[in-house]
Amino acid sequence: MLRRYALPATFGIVAFGLGMFANDMRVTAQSKARVFELRTYTMHEGRLEHELELFRTSLAKTIDRHGMKALGYWTAADSPQAQNTLIYIVAHQSREAAKTSWDAFRADPALAPMREATKREGPSVVKVESVFLNPTDFSPIK
Repeated sequence: MLRRYALPATFGIVAFGLGMFANDMRVTAQSKARVFELRTYTMHEGRLEHELELFRTSLAKTIDRHGMKALGYWTAADSPQAQNTLIYIVAHQSREAAKTSWDAFRADPALAPMREATKREGPSVVKVESVFLNPTDFSPIK
């Protein structure tokens, strides 16, 4: 009785395994051009909380709306950066897509009130550093 089900069960397990392998290859093949951008914002003294609130309430949603996928947001754990540094990673389908997305983000009319506030109060951000990253073949994120 057990033998009667052994062949179909074995076939099912092998088919499942091959499907998982093929699916993994397909995802990897589709995402080969995907790049990641590490962005580090250094704020003027006392402006980090203000910038975090902007990201929390609107900027993070605006980033997503323009085709970028934010993977995480962090503040530095150690001083002196803990008082003035925001770090985040965004995934893009390609470098070209990153340029298109950032151009659309900068032109977004929803950001007009923030631009006006920056004109009145001065900028929160002293410096923006951007580094594009390519995943290694052994990276768990691709």
